[in-house]
Amino acid sequence: MNQNNDLEKIVIIDFGSQFTQLIARKIRELGVYSEIINFKQIKSLTKNKSLKGIILSGGPLTVTNKNATNLNGSILKLKIPILGICYGHQILAKKLGGKIKVSRKREFGKSLVKSKLKSPITKKFFIKKINSVWMSHQDIIYKIPKGFKKIASSDNSKFAIIADEKKKYYGIQFHPEVSHTKNGKVLIKNFIFDICNIKRKWSLKKQREILIAKIKKQVKNNKVICALSGGVDSSVVASLLNKAIKKNLICIFINTGLLRKNEEKEVVATFRKKLKIKLIYINASKLFLIKLYRVTDPEKKRKIIGKLFIYLFEKYSKKIEKVKFLAQGTLYPDLIESKTVTGSPSSKIKSHHNVGGLPKKMNFTLIEPLKSLFKDEVRRLGAQLSLPKTILQRHPFPGPGLAIRIPGEVTKEKIDILKNADFIFMKELKKSNYYNKIWQAYAALLPMKTVGVMGDNRTYEYTCLLRAVTSEDGMTADFFSFNKSFLQKISNKIVNSVRGINRVVYDITSKPPSTIELE
Repeated sequence: MNQNNDLEKIVIIDFGSQFTQLIARKIRELGVYSEIINFKQIKSLTKNKSLKGIILSGGPLTVTNKNATNLNGSILKLKIPILGICYGHQILAKKLGGKIKVSRKREFGKSLVKSKLKSPITKKFFIKKINSVWMSHQDIIYKIPKGFKKIASSDNSKFAIIADEKKKYYGIQFHPEVSHTKNGKVLIKNFIFDICNIKRKWSLKKQREILIAKIKKQVKNNKVICALSGGVDSSVVASLLNKAIKKNLICIFINTGLLRKNEEKEVVATFRKKLKIKLIYINASKLFLIKLYRVTDPEKKRKIIGKLFIYLFEKYSKKIEKVKFLAQGTLYPDLIESKTVTGSPSSKIKSHHNVGGLPKKMNFTLIEPLKSLFKDEVRRLGAQLSLPKTILQRHPFPGPGLAIRIPGEVTKEKIDILKNADFIFMKELKKSNYYNKIWQAYAALLPMKTVGVMGDNRTYEYTCLLRAVTSEDGMTADFFSFNKSFLQKISNKIVNSVRGINRVVYDITSKPPSTIELE
């Protein structure tokens, strides 16, 4: 995001919270540029006209631990507004002389905070001096630093919101960035506009022009191969590149055999006929199956698929002159979950095919124009680029495809069974007007067979798992609440129509603690 260096900005210092990216997203929604740096990089911050405020994120660490991270004092010398959230709230208080201890009662989930004093940070936040928020902590501040005042409290957190109005330092014990906190965005808005006095200058329209200009400058007269999957991310990348370099873009679409039913036909028709983009189609379904033979470890699957993907790109690129760049639809959440952004102390959740399978000696320079954007931002960017709704409204689909929706060994039989089950699920979601209300839905084939009875005969077939979640950006998610009759209808259709499945279950786990995909 270095192309935005001249914009007024808010810097978020990441202490490892899974919600850090939500803060950045909320700020951008308000028309303000934000960037994230690791807490180890605080020394690199220097006072300049563009830096208007700093937010300290939450994190999995504990301030009361002897080996706890200490806040680098250089941040205070900048003399600009600081907002600490959860762990950031505690570490700021500790650095300024406050006292923190382990609470007898932990606070996780919904909590009520009560207003004690008026403050610019809480303007229009409270409703009759009370509000519902989302807490996630076990340490509490029991003595605030000199110069601070108590703005709000909860039953377990005496100092739920604190402020030093003179220095413009603020601390919030709960998470205003998550949807569970009512009016949480108001707190962020107050900090940015009323306290930091920043102006709205960031927008996706401006970002689009910046990205197109950057691509032109980087690519020049060289050719770019785009790793096209037909999903939202790679489609937006292809459209963006097409705007920037036109005839020097060549999209390569590899049919891994792990796509959804009829997907390869839809992709070829859309990009060749509708969008008029040069497309090379490679059917490598048999090759991917051979490479995945008897592989059961999910990380090995991802690495194998990623490596073969790149190998095929290199192979077919030799037939095209002046190819120097490879474009991918990597997004910010991909980098976060792969622990390649900021080197944060958050744990690695999984590798992504876009960021984890690249060989060290790759023959292309990588272009990832969307790597600083969230999914909803990418969809809006795609709309600005006039991509059809059939592409933009598609649910996220993982790079490794159905391979990670088949835990255990991947076989042709399992793929065919899953394709048919997933096709029925998607068809019924659209028919019942559920599809666009859901962030992501899919069917998975569990690595176990169970006994069933069909027509008085014993069956021994696979279990199909259905998953559907609601989310804003994929960082957190909750399961979608279908009515019983819809689930019964889906179950009956899958069991009666798909040979190989005799049982259907619905996943009601949120993220966290689970991830959206199974592997």
